[in-house]
Amino acid sequence: MGIGEVITAPGSPWQNPYCDRFIGSIRHKALDHIIPMNEKHLRRTLSIYLAYHHGSRTHLGLARDCPSPRPVQTKNAEKIVAFPHLG
Repeated sequence: MGIGEVITAPGSPWQNPYCDRFIGSIRHKALDHIIPMNEKHLRRTLSIYLAYHHGSRTHLGLARDCPSPRPVQTKNAEKIVAFPHLG
């Protein structure tokens, strides 16, 4: 198939675009808005973000649907409700 293995240097996440993209997303979307007070706070924030990132957002591989089922909203919905994911 012509697929070769590429080994990245230790401590060099920029050599792996998937890892770099994921770490960048965590930094920009989850950690730019808070200052973690301790490891427990950081772990809680990351677990909430990851639950949203994997379960609540749409995925192209699922025909722009999300893995977690949610009710379909009609066009004439009168009220918009925001659910905070990180706090």
